Amino acid sequence: MLLGISLVLIAFNLRPVFSSASALLPEIRTQLGLDALGAGLLTTLPVVCLGAFSPLAPKLAQRIGTEGTLLAVTLLLALGTALRGISSIWLLFLGTAIAGACIAVGNVLLPGLVKRDFPDRTALLTGLYTMALCGGAAGAAGLTLPIEHALGGSLGLALSAWALPAILAAVIWMPQVFRSRSQPRQSHPRVRGLWRDRLAWRVTLFMGLQSALAYCVFGWLVPILRERGLNGVAAGGIVSASVMVQAAACLVVPHIAVRGRDQRVINVVLCLFSVVALLGLLFAPLSTVWLWAVLQGIGQGGLIAAAMTVIVLRSPDPLVASHLSGMAQCVGYLLASIGPLFVGLIRDWSGSFAACGLLFVALGAGAAWNGWQAGRSVHVGVRAEAADVK
Repeated sequence: MLLGISLVLIAFNLRPVFSSASALLPEIRTQLGLDALGAGLLTTLPVVCLGAFSPLAPKLAQRIGTEGTLLAVTLLLALGTALRGISSIWLLFLGTAIAGACIAVGNVLLPGLVKRDFPDRTALLTGLYTMALCGGAAGAAGLTLPIEHALGGSLGLALSAWALPAILAAVIWMPQVFRSRSQPRQSHPRVRGLWRDRLAWRVTLFMGLQSALAYCVFGWLVPILRERGLNGVAAGGIVSASVMVQAAACLVVPHIAVRGRDQRVINVVLCLFSVVALLGLLFAPLSTVWLWAVLQGIGQGGLIAAAMTVIVLRSPDPLVASHLSGMAQCVGYLLASIGPLFVGLIRDWSGSFAACGLLFVALGAGAAWNGWQAGRSVHVGVRAEAADVK
């Protein structure tokens, strides 16, 4: 139970970096003199880090242990988040990069831990930790602006406040580190053939394209709604509620996915929900905004959970799950970084967010096609070669 709670708490801290900056993006641009390109880079940088640093996760886990690696990245995540609170553009970007690198490693290791420690409760634990991912994003989207107001308009304190949950998660995780040190180290076979496997690439592209949609939401939905006429608190509240619906969908979708013969249909339906809802948030009357926010939460939250579930289900064992997770998140998040970057560039070039609808349709169509292929009930084709522990 303690292990499960600890995993959920770590997962909670892997998204506030994205949505806390989004909630305060107009204030960040005003106080720090950030232009449109800089704002786009700020929302894109952590996603790029997710892809760039994901390959390090299995290597770090083999060298210092999965538990020790998660403790280190949680503490560094707190440091990076705290650095964002200092009134400096350079430290804002540096702290964001540090936090993004730590989140990358945590993202990769969690599916492998679920496969290793909860083999009979994969759907439940996948649902819980993906729900926590959404909960962290929702909390940061909805609470960051009220926190800033409560702290007398302090932009720095509002951003750095999200270091506190990371410190708490690190403290609660420490017993798992001590427990792991008492266990004998085991050899870790090398996984061969994964990067040449067609199914592994379908899983990777599904992860990347649905993530591109997700980070468009985390990075730009609050500014989109504010531009349409909502005030900052209302826009943040709507996005927070939408992400909380994502959390509920995260808990339900893995159970549906594992009970079906395969995951093809559910992957495509969730892509459709997400794209239609984003178009509604862009163009439909504001009187219907809550309808689209709920539908978007169902679609996007379900996609996050479905992508994580597919990684686990397409893997024959925990070792392959860890490596497939690393591949999917390395390439997938580098691909996903185009989403928030292009939204910022389109907004800068066209003067509005309307043209972003075409981007959302293209990303959703790509995610649906690869989700159909990744949903087939087969395992990736890999082989393991023994490697001795040194």
